[in-house]
Amino acid sequence: MDNGNHLLVIRLSAMGDVAMTVPVIKSLLDTYPDLKVTVLTKGFLSPIFMDLDRVNVHVADVSNKHKGVYGLWKLFKELRSLKIDAVADLHNVLRSNVLKRFFLLAKIPFVQIDKGRKEKKALTAEKDKVFKQLKSTHQRYADVFIQLGFPFILPENNFLAKKVLSQEGLNLLGSDPRKWIGIAPFAAFEGKMYPLELMEEVVKHLNKTNQYKILLFGGGGKEKEILDQWGNTYSDCISLVGKLALEEELALISNLDLMLSMDSGNAHLASLFGIPIITLWGVTHPFAGFYPYGQDLDNALLSDRERYPLIPTSIYGNKVPEGYEDVMTSITPKAILNKIALLLNAI
Repeated sequence: MDNGNHLLVIRLSAMGDVAMTVPVIKSLLDTYPDLKVTVLTKGFLSPIFMDLDRVNVHVADVSNKHKGVYGLWKLFKELRSLKIDAVADLHNVLRSNVLKRFFLLAKIPFVQIDKGRKEKKALTAEKDKVFKQLKSTHQRYADVFIQLGFPFILPENNFLAKKVLSQEGLNLLGSDPRKWIGIAPFAAFEGKMYPLELMEEVVKHLNKTNQYKILLFGGGGKEKEILDQWGNTYSDCISLVGKLALEEELALISNLDLMLSMDSGNAHLASLFGIPIITLWGVTHPFAGFYPYGQDLDNALLSDRERYPLIPTSIYGNKVPEGYEDVMTSITPKAILNKIALLLNAI
């Protein structure tokens, strides 16, 4: 790395939130060519940053080596040895607050993200709801760097370049001239997950056209079981669960023609490369500020707020009021298929 200011960026999880830092850091580095960045995050997320020049990843092993206050002290000493000039805390959780004390004792500037908790609480309130667009998480990240003394403008699009598929990816997919559609049907909470039986209808119809290669994204045992079954049932479908490392999966995502995703991590991974993304929204809503970077808001298919006026009921999809369990059935498979056709015909 070149000499110059050295910033530490803290964002430990989750995958989507970590991915959202990438266009912000990329734009920051574009503005300040002498700046170098170390990202503190979990080890398995390191590939997300591999295409950023002047960025290193320092792994936070919060389950073992860096567990507890003593473990965080050891982590601080590791980080201090890197000659950090300032810290941008894009997470603002208990662990980063402990690190904050250590850095401030060492007289190293430390600025934390303003998560906008009060306005998010108003947005998700049952009574006296204030339904308005909040500042994007990307801009909240950018504001931290601006507060540290690195003003820059976050452009509407600053994407990573398409990546070369690994041999493993090529072996899996072959050379298929048809358009590639990625489908990521899962989310951390059921409140923002499209009913699987309806998603299978979408897959079934796309498969019937014989026009697309359909790539299914997910993780974990239950998800693997479902997507493997779809892959076995539908000839143009391939389940990718457990078949590629994250680095290889990112390369594949960068070569998609379109991604269909929930309000979840895969949407944010695809947004890094400017892939057109159709997002499906249940009890969450783009107004909370988590819309994928550089994407047209017209590509968000929203549950019906006239029928379900309490949407958004939560920021993360973890609070589902009685009667709101099936909000996503107000998004029809036909609406999804029409949007897919519209976008792919425009490419």
